[in-house]
Amino acid sequence: MSAAVDTPQPSLPTLDKLGVQSIPADLDVKKVASAWLQALSQHVSSNDIDGILDLFVDDPWWRDMLALTWEFRTFHGRAIVKKFLQDRLASSKFSSLKLVDALLETPYPDLAWIQGQFDFETDIGTGSGVFRLVPSSSGVWKGFTIYTNLESLKAFPESVGPRRNFLPNHGKWKSGRDHEKEFVESDPQVLIIGGGQSGLDVAARLKNLNVPTLVVEKNARIGDQWRYRYQALCLHDPVWYDHMPYLPFPPTWPVYTPAQKLANWLEYYAEALELNVWTSSTVTHAEQAADKKWIVTVQRGDGTERKFRVDHLIFAIGLGGGNPNIPNIPGQSEFQGQVLHSTEHKSARDHIGKKVVIIGASTSAHDIASDYVEHGVDVTMYQRDSVYVMSTKEGMPRMFGDIYWEDKYPVEVADRVNASIPIWIYKLLWQRITKDIAEADKATLDGLKKVGFKLNLGDDDAGFLTLAMRRGGGYYLDVGTSQLVIDGKIKLKSDSKLSRFTKTGLLFEDGSELPADVVLFATGFDSPALTIAKIVGEKVASQIKPLWGLNEEGELRTVWRDTGVPNLWFMMGNLSWCRFHSKHLALQIKAQQEGILGTRYE
Repeated sequence: MSAAVDTPQPSLPTLDKLGVQSIPADLDVKKVASAWLQALSQHVSSNDIDGILDLFVDDPWWRDMLALTWEFRTFHGRAIVKKFLQDRLASSKFSSLKLVDALLETPYPDLAWIQGQFDFETDIGTGSGVFRLVPSSSGVWKGFTIYTNLESLKAFPESVGPRRNFLPNHGKWKSGRDHEKEFVESDPQVLIIGGGQSGLDVAARLKNLNVPTLVVEKNARIGDQWRYRYQALCLHDPVWYDHMPYLPFPPTWPVYTPAQKLANWLEYYAEALELNVWTSSTVTHAEQAADKKWIVTVQRGDGTERKFRVDHLIFAIGLGGGNPNIPNIPGQSEFQGQVLHSTEHKSARDHIGKKVVIIGASTSAHDIASDYVEHGVDVTMYQRDSVYVMSTKEGMPRMFGDIYWEDKYPVEVADRVNASIPIWIYKLLWQRITKDIAEADKATLDGLKKVGFKLNLGDDDAGFLTLAMRRGGGYYLDVGTSQLVIDGKIKLKSDSKLSRFTKTGLLFEDGSELPADVVLFATGFDSPALTIAKIVGEKVASQIKPLWGLNEEGELRTVWRDTGVPNLWFMMGNLSWCRFHSKHLALQIKAQQEGILGTRYE
């Protein structure tokens, strides 16, 4: 669909803008939501698109994930939504809308909406949806946003709950599992490169859709990519945000997960969910045949080689594809000390008695610097660019407390509610929340500024989530290390550009020098395209659509859906995104395998 139609600028539906003074105290939320959804259902069943649009404000939003478009799309503005409905409403057989729940939300004193959850059906699937109604000066509540999400395929439901295996297994389970994992008689339909959370999540989804799948992991054990990172590594996302499909963390789990603990959980997860994983194995080459199947060569740890002919190839190799980003700084060969990337660093104990300079000032840099201080190591952080800093104490409850928190929504519902707000609307909310967090963190931020730490408020002052979506970095979620910088326990260099290495340290453009025995790059990762090209070749890699970052509709580009190369997919993201979107990717593959995948609305 062309985006040439004039689209209104995103804006929040403030009460002042709507001409509303206040919300009636005796408002019957469920009655209003039910009446609105019933009216929507009637217009949908009669394909009355103008009638549908009359239920919405003048600048409506409709976000869809697979249910009506087989894509991830966000439509904004009456004309664009109308064109979308003209093209897809009738053919998708959107029907059977049923209200599940409704509540009144007031995120800020000048914002109020009724949030309604509903179920629906399409021609091939069942779905869940969320709508938000805002008041008007006439007293009529109108739709502001609506979200439609594919949950399952009617003819091919997941093998969970009442569909689990009811047959007893006396003495044959282990031999059966060993046989299944080897794929002796047949090839898998799907091969996944990478056994981290993204690969395991989509493998679990595919297994429960009865799609034979093999995960190929280069490390000796599942979880090693977390197990052997620097020992101070700990997740900065709260546990309620990080659950995995089918098997959530137990209620005794800490709010912030240590990396080694997560590593062991991933290994347990793969075993408990009976996922087919080959460890100490590497995909050395993949070539697409004329029938669009993939011929994949796998080298195992014992030196043997297997070739598989699979329908689908999924790259689950992380945002950087395991490729460290190491800036090219002149003079490195002259330096007489040690140079390493954060991926090579294990513990501060390795550098006791040394002078360490960390190049970088985001999450890894802070974690590693804090560990150095704890072990009495002289450490300086060199900051090249400004960084967004938010304390987890003040930030996380404000960012996630209404959705992902103790005694809030079940995680499956939380995912839908979270996804139901279009990203460009979320950005406007995040700008407000980011300002609130900065006010709460004022003492820390002022202290950082005083010692020369360069700060920002994220892209467009919208905090860390837009940075994560656009860049995958550029922020630090503070768990206490900022105070070490303020107190001078972590020294800071931020007043000049780095010029070159010297024999004994680093030289800066202003003529200043930093002596160093160890220079550690905490500079993130390069593009996953490097790893992809090594496996599928430059020609195929060049056909892949741009990966990561936000498109003009606010959707993350390419991940979890069509990549531009048939039957080649990307599964990546943090634990939350992988949990939620692994289902979307698995549903597309299952639909394609069964011949019911519709035309993508692009």
